[in-house]
Amino acid sequence: MSGAMLQPEPQPITACTVSRDVQNFDLLIEDMENCMGESWGDLGFEDTLAFLEQSEARDLEFLAIAMDEEDEADIGLIVDIVRTAKDKSIRIILIIGEEVSPTTLHTLMREGGDEFVPYPLPEGELANAIDRVMAPPPPPPAPVQDVTTALKATDDRSGVVIPVHGMAGGTGATTLAVNLAWELATIESNRTKTRKKDKDKTGEKPPQVCLIDLDFQFGSTSTFLDLPRREAVFELLQDTEAMDSESFMQALQGFENKLHVLTAPTDLIPLDMVTPADIERLIETARINFDYVIIDMPKTFVEWTETVLNAAHVYFATLELDMRSAQNTLRVKRALQAEQLPFDKLRFVLNRAPKFTDLSGKSRIKRLSESLGISIEVQMSDGGRPVAQTADHGVPLAEGLPKNPLRREILKLATSVHAHNVADDAATG
Repeated sequence: MSGAMLQPEPQPITACTVSRDVQNFDLLIEDMENCMGESWGDLGFEDTLAFLEQSEARDLEFLAIAMDEEDEADIGLIVDIVRTAKDKSIRIILIIGEEVSPTTLHTLMREGGDEFVPYPLPEGELANAIDRVMAPPPPPPAPVQDVTTALKATDDRSGVVIPVHGMAGGTGATTLAVNLAWELATIESNRTKTRKKDKDKTGEKPPQVCLIDLDFQFGSTSTFLDLPRREAVFELLQDTEAMDSESFMQALQGFENKLHVLTAPTDLIPLDMVTPADIERLIETARINFDYVIIDMPKTFVEWTETVLNAAHVYFATLELDMRSAQNTLRVKRALQAEQLPFDKLRFVLNRAPKFTDLSGKSRIKRLSESLGISIEVQMSDGGRPVAQTADHGVPLAEGLPKNPLRREILKLATSVHAHNVADDAATG
């Protein structure tokens, strides 16, 4: 038997890293060797498209595309690589550096990214991502129509209305609205996960929760929950006089069959296209069909802001420890008090609050409260960059980052709101 016949056949290349220079991602090299042995290769951005057309690429199962902020200038080429790979049924794992913008990540996920992992790579995270992308595909989801009509109109409730309004852009209003809605929608199931038998005995059920995005121009609740925008929303807003509970429910979308969402319309529309009467009908219809109605408000005050404020049981206003938040809060306070509107409904929520041990930060909060003449009743911890990345992935914090400090604070707030509401129901019942 000749020596040539004893030579083992080379293993096929089933995975490739794709980057400007893989040496910039030394942890990726190490993890790929651990996960894939010798059955992986490395490509530069400029070489990948040509390689994907060659016969050597026929065994490829996934690409691990690694990029940092310097590579954002080549986003067009990277998108072409993702599209070409997806056309060939090759899965995509994105290895994203800390400084890469959420917009870039969202673009790549939308174009076909299957998983993303932050770089530096957390221990074992690449292996987990490979397992997920190589797992058999799940059964196809139910059609949207089935999801939107899963919950029937009841007209027998008297829901709690909770708007969330940012005192400045980037203060976490949408993050709070979306995640507060999700925590309320799952609050009883979360509370009883470890005592299912008790739950069966008591018959506890999670509240029915509706999330309404009234930021008609730039609302992003659909992005935060990975829901499409639908023409039905615009049609509903155009003629609220003809709206009934059934047509309202048809315009909603279900998220995980637990949260029901009225997204912003597909197209950018003027905020004054709807009247206070339209908003009043919308809120009232939601209120009689749901236990909680969470409203993500636009930053701008418009004619119907007063309608929402009057309908609200509590009105959360998010702000940060900066001058723009302070100045805008002062303007809002003066405007509402001048018009004799219920300013006392506002509950101020401090986003990215200082840590408990930050004494100078605590003193800054006290000075801010005293100078504005307000009480900051809720403080939200800084959850860091993973919060924005999870939102871009269309996943609530409870599902994507359950131990994140911001998620824990929102859960506490939801628990407090629900306990207060249950106590009020018991007192009036």
